[in-house]
Amino acid sequence: MYFILCSVSFELVSLLFYRNSSSKYNDIISESVLIQSGSPAVYQLKPKKEKIGTLTRMTLGEKNLNKTNRTILLVGETGAGKSTLINALVNYTMGVKWEDNVWFQIVEDEQRRQSESQTSDVIVYQIFGFEDETLPYSLTIIDTPGYGDTRGIEQDETVRQRLFDLFRSEDGVHEINAVGLVLKATENQLSDRVRYIFDSVMSLFGKNMEKNIVALITHSDGLTPESALKALEDANIKCAKNEENESVYFLFNNHQNKQKTKRITAALKSAWSLTTVGMSQFTDFLKETEPQKLMTTVEVLNSRIRLKACIQNLKERVEFIEVKQKEIQQTEEALKKYEQEMKNNEKFTVEVDEVYKNKQSIDGGGWLFYEGAVCCKVCEENCHYPGCTMTWSPARCVVMIDGRCTSCTKKCPVSAHVKEKWIYVNKTRKVQKILEEVKEKYEKNKTESESRLSILGNLKKKTEELQKDKDQWLEESFQHVLTLEQIALNTDSLSTLVHLDFLIEKMKEKGDTEKVQKLEEMKRRVDKDK
Repeated sequence: MYFILCSVSFELVSLLFYRNSSSKYNDIISESVLIQSGSPAVYQLKPKKEKIGTLTRMTLGEKNLNKTNRTILLVGETGAGKSTLINALVNYTMGVKWEDNVWFQIVEDEQRRQSESQTSDVIVYQIFGFEDETLPYSLTIIDTPGYGDTRGIEQDETVRQRLFDLFRSEDGVHEINAVGLVLKATENQLSDRVRYIFDSVMSLFGKNMEKNIVALITHSDGLTPESALKALEDANIKCAKNEENESVYFLFNNHQNKQKTKRITAALKSAWSLTTVGMSQFTDFLKETEPQKLMTTVEVLNSRIRLKACIQNLKERVEFIEVKQKEIQQTEEALKKYEQEMKNNEKFTVEVDEVYKNKQSIDGGGWLFYEGAVCCKVCEENCHYPGCTMTWSPARCVVMIDGRCTSCTKKCPVSAHVKEKWIYVNKTRKVQKILEEVKEKYEKNKTESESRLSILGNLKKKTEELQKDKDQWLEESFQHVLTLEQIALNTDSLSTLVHLDFLIEKMKEKGDTEKVQKLEEMKRRVDKDK
């Protein structure tokens, strides 16, 4: 009986205290949805939601132009606690305290987020209107829910592209104060998946970003997360260092929204205090650390896109060259086969595989993130496909520099390009050729031998021109890799390495030992890390 009375008394006191302490949030509560009553009462915030192509922007409150902003990019594997951390950051910014007995969620429930992630790869949370409650600045949090899910590398590449679109768009994000690598305190070895996620994100940035990358340790008991820190060190994850040359980290617990009962209240209060200290230290880091402008990031990503476009075009060019060389070989064999007919001045035909360009329809994507192809109508080449988004005009495509294309063979001006819902593809067809030109050349020359040498000489010259063109493309691709090595925080990312095998193979065919060694060295570094 005594226990029941004590329990009722505890719940009654908690309820009365909650009503009094949460009154300062009445305006927010009136515009939120109660998803769990009790202590604390949990509310789903209803921020303004905007769809910008495949990006989602969630804005809470109104921006004050007289106040500064801090931007955080969060990355981590599913289950690491990113959603809870985002909610904790929002509550801390709003000034929510333990005694308020209220908790707000800005992240939507998991089921809805999963359905959203089919079309939205990046979510940007903007928290305005709470400056000076706890922080002197507003907060922008970039979440990457698509990173590391079961849809694999193709999906992760899409997330990378969406971040790039966000960084370079006029109303997007142009500087970042911190990149938070979210992982559990109990993590004693980074899985291949986690390492790939971190690698993918760090490969977005220039070397100037390293001092802004920190570890955000969730599910912490307050002790030094030795296992997680060693896992970061073993994985060679680049991040900010303190005065002792140790990785900078901050600790958080994940129980702020759990219901307070008499039995576990003390433990929950301790967990709340731990997260409050972690938030205070982390937000001080945000205040004191210089933000990194994303101009270098855009430069890195532009170089990466040009590399991919260059190699994609190169593959198509090599295919064209090889079929063209086959056509030349067939013509040469025909000349030898009909040597007697040529001597007798007879008319004859040969059949060859002729290569030509054809247009093929593609999916052009949405109305804003128009994923068409930028093609050169002079060279008949695909200068940027796939992955060309953000603009309808080829003039604003990333492969254009100073009004000229960096991808097509002749480096044609922008005016020679179109952005359409089709691409050029290499096709072959069987054709019958009457060698009237052979007859004409035979009659004009003194001997049949001189005639054949003239024709074959022209064919040989054409082959050499094609090979020279091929070598030029290989050299340009190699130079892109060198540029990335100079400016990127993590050059040896998977998005670069997927092209290395192709480049190594072609450089070997070319016999360029020095470049082969350089490319293989890059590949070995990644294999060693794995």
